Amino acid sequence: MKNTVHRHEPPVVGRPLEVLVDDGEVLVVNKPASIPVHPCGRFRHNTVIFILGKERGISELHTVHRLDRLTSGVLLFARTLETSKKLDQLVRDRQVEKEYVCRVEGEFPEGELVSEEPILVVSFKIGLCRVDPKGKDCRTVFQRLSFNGKTSVVRCCPLTGRTHQIRVHLQYLGFPILNDPIYGSSAWGPHRGRGGLVGKSNEELLQALAEEHRSQESLHLLDIPDDGIEQEAEKIKTSEKVHLLEVPSEPNRSEESHQIDTQVPTCGKLSSAAVDKVSQGCTDPDSNNTSSVKPQTNTSNGNQTGATTHKSPPETRDHLCSECKLVRPDPTEKELIMYLHALRYKGPDFEYSTPLPDWAQEDWVEAD
Repeated sequence: MKNTVHRHEPPVVGRPLEVLVDDGEVLVVNKPASIPVHPCGRFRHNTVIFILGKERGISELHTVHRLDRLTSGVLLFARTLETSKKLDQLVRDRQVEKEYVCRVEGEFPEGELVSEEPILVVSFKIGLCRVDPKGKDCRTVFQRLSFNGKTSVVRCCPLTGRTHQIRVHLQYLGFPILNDPIYGSSAWGPHRGRGGLVGKSNEELLQALAEEHRSQESLHLLDIPDDGIEQEAEKIKTSEKVHLLEVPSEPNRSEESHQIDTQVPTCGKLSSAAVDKVSQGCTDPDSNNTSSVKPQTNTSNGNQTGATTHKSPPETRDHLCSECKLVRPDPTEKELIMYLHALRYKGPDFEYSTPLPDWAQEDWVEAD
């Protein structure tokens, strides 16, 4: 018996997956933007797990933390179960520091800026979040590194690991990441979500966001097919009705969020809180997960774009497949990346980091 799977994977950048450390206990890579960590949604071959398995024969990796698909930078895996448990305990004990760097619109204020707005997940499937009193407590410390007259490079130190935490907090402060396809969108209204001013229901927000990307032929950035928007909007609408019927007397906060230290240390001495272990589907948040993953080194045929050096299988068209009938322009690399980079992951006896990306250099100017 044979089963053939016909797949269409969204495009990703063609940059190589750089291995920073592989000492038998941990594997540290510099993840390119646009590539998810695990197979999820429409991604399978073009994922970190599958690329490591196919190009390097590496399997049985234990996930220590994850990064958003559009986020680049330091990504850490444990090679053994013992190492995985050790690293997981360090995270739980808040002995791990995470540092990110991003480029935002406008002149970010000088000095240290702390955001503590609660974040609510609107859609797990898309990874759409917003500031909401019903959300989970979180805290991020920001510090401006440079300003080139139009945009600012900002150092970001999250104390918690909520989905899209850095991106949502920057949007709320009025300084969205320069090329963020979700939180820099005009779908959020004239203020683009600054100060929580949106003026739309969750359903209306999703529809507006989808319509904007549909008109720009960039729905792949939302990790959802065109025919899945209505279904997801209906789920959100139903969820909102349930919330109206069951309004809690107090904001819904997790127990974990109440354990956050009341004192805010300097950005250089920050340590992260334990991260939710609930799977976020294909949103691929920067979260803690000690599961072991075994990629298949002999993968089935499927559309693959730029992530591996292996020759792609012959292109096939299925007359029953709606995707095969669509002709989309190839996106540029600029359209596939976001200016958010995981710069450093540090523990009591280890530190892994990467050089600053080109776009984070002080004299960088965006090309027209």
